[in-house]
Amino acid sequence: MFKTRLISGIVLVAAALVLIITGGEVLLFALGILSLIGMWELYRVFQLEKTPAAVVGYAAAVVFDADLYWRWIPDTMLFVIGFLIVLLAVYVLAYPKYHASQILAVFFGVFYVAVMLSCVWQTRMLQQGAYIVWLIFLCSWGCDTCAYCVGVKFGRHKMSPVLSPKKSVEGAVGGLAGTFLLTALYAALFREQMGISNGQLLLLASISTVGGLISMIGDLAASAIKRNYEIKDYGTLIPGHGGILDRFDSVIFTAPVIYYLAKYML
Repeated sequence: MFKTRLISGIVLVAAALVLIITGGEVLLFALGILSLIGMWELYRVFQLEKTPAAVVGYAAAVVFDADLYWRWIPDTMLFVIGFLIVLLAVYVLAYPKYHASQILAVFFGVFYVAVMLSCVWQTRMLQQGAYIVWLIFLCSWGCDTCAYCVGVKFGRHKMSPVLSPKKSVEGAVGGLAGTFLLTALYAALFREQMGISNGQLLLLASISTVGGLISMIGDLAASAIKRNYEIKDYGTLIPGHGGILDRFDSVIFTAPVIYYLAKYML
């Protein structure tokens, strides 16, 4: 299992490197595909993945990503309201095929997966996005790795004993400290290319640390949904890691945090 997980992890990192360095339409298209797979995994939890209601969700995700590129919807609220109206029309016309909770799950899935994950591309498109975008992964996967290492060695106090018994307060602190240091080191290495001062370097590290804190919420939120519905993994697409939502649960949360903090603070 460890060997499989390691190989999958290396392939995943290599793919992320190629896609993010390439950026542009290639990255947006790849994120769109990942979003649709992640939504499929989430909708399967609610036994919806092949239903007309789910198709409306998939179509909404495609429309949202297309609008990010072409900007043909003048107001984002038009998208939100239009999507809700169409979804409720399916609910009413098919009644009583769907439970209200399933319709809410379809609506939730578009924003939880597609909209939030799209912030990876939006971050990449910022002025210094080619460098800032990596903060998303430093404060999600980096924080998780540091938290695991510190937690295994020093973990004593359970952070969420019912939801995630293996996570500790010490691990969480170690994860945040590791995120700050990793980001500071990363920013120092690329300071010249990014054209940042010492103050901005510390700001980037602080932004990444906030993202690391939010990544823990994303990880635990995904775990909570799985526990509610008594499933181990969302999928099996990534050997040793589970599905898209299992591997990108924290990235989904950190992407919008890094995007908006970087956009308005740097």
